Amino acid sequence: MDIQHSELTAVAIVALAALACGVIMTRLRQPAIVGYILAGVVLGPSGLKLISNRDAVSTLAEFGVLMLLFVIGIELELRRFIQGWKVAVVTTLIQIAGSVGTALALRHLLGWSFGLSMVLGFAVAVSSTAVVIKMLESSGDLDKPVGRTVIGILIAQDMAVVPMMLFLGSMERKGIMPIDVAKVVFSVAFLAGLFWLLVRKQVRLPVTNKLAKSGELGPLTALAWCFGAAALSGLMDLSPAYGAFLAGVVIGNSTQRETILKSAEPVQSVLLMVFFLSIGLLLDFSFIWKHLGQVMTLLLMVTLFKTVLNIAALRLLRQDWRLSFVAGVALAQIGEFSFLLAEVGKAAKLITGAETKLVVAVAVLSLILSPLWLLAMRRLHAVAETGALSLRDLLSHAFVHEARIAQKLIRRRSGNKDA
Repeated sequence: MDIQHSELTAVAIVALAALACGVIMTRLRQPAIVGYILAGVVLGPSGLKLISNRDAVSTLAEFGVLMLLFVIGIELELRRFIQGWKVAVVTTLIQIAGSVGTALALRHLLGWSFGLSMVLGFAVAVSSTAVVIKMLESSGDLDKPVGRTVIGILIAQDMAVVPMMLFLGSMERKGIMPIDVAKVVFSVAFLAGLFWLLVRKQVRLPVTNKLAKSGELGPLTALAWCFGAAALSGLMDLSPAYGAFLAGVVIGNSTQRETILKSAEPVQSVLLMVFFLSIGLLLDFSFIWKHLGQVMTLLLMVTLFKTVLNIAALRLLRQDWRLSFVAGVALAQIGEFSFLLAEVGKAAKLITGAETKLVVAVAVLSLILSPLWLLAMRRLHAVAETGALSLRDLLSHAFVHEARIAQKLIRRRSGNKDA
């Protein structure tokens, strides 16, 4: 009885901590998911050790990934996406090629294995859909051209995750088999054909409408579509995430779209909280402290590299400077699917446990710092447009408020010492 009570108490504390951290981040105008990650860090093995076994939440976290892709598919407006598909797809291909190519080029210089180079290249290429959407909502850019462009790129990245996972899984056999190529080609071709059909005609799903409107059966209907399609995709030896995304796309272009999306929201919120909480549990502070120089250097390299690569890709596609800058900075973090790619790489024995911790550490820190990076770059861009000539003027005008606070703290500290 005592054990059961202690487990229930731990679950209650975890839920309250996640809620509290989410509320604090929201008050600070940051994505709530950053708070969930911090809650996992505080409660996990690197913090209070309230949750010492991550396996207890890993299954729910995997369900959270499926629900995330399912809802992304529902919210995908095909007609709007197809209008800007060239920019989205070409930018994503440039991001993947640039990230993988750079990782392979740095392989011998930094002593990385081929497997780590591939996993890290794929992981760096994808951005965080959840974080970026929240940041664009906070800045009021979500419904503007820059927001539509960014959303298109995020969707293209999410769709590219499935071929990446299939590719990494095939590398376990020391070579890509024809069947692996066939799977990737089939998944892309089927998705393109489905898009073509759904753009031409909106579908009506039998029975689903009545079930989705039921207060009790509505959430279960959404779960049945998501996990049913994921299971079917898994039985076909494809990624379950691919099936969940396809189910979302079909529902998103049906007459039951709004009803099912509303029913899925409560379940999605809980599962996504568990998913990002589990990401925080993965963070190993002892590993970060031991390899602090390597982690921080890689974090800086990734952030700067992704920013420059994104801006260059959009400018190459003749997007205007402001759109390219805001979109490039907003997409500069490593996304939530990088953790999934790292797990696939670890399962395929492409990376070691220590290398997995490195990828996780850089990805978590990238997610947490992403809103601050966007805020800083927006300020620098705004000051630069006013005609600041030197780097000193640029920094002093962009961070004048923070500089004043720092000066006050220094004066107080010196005054206390004199007293």
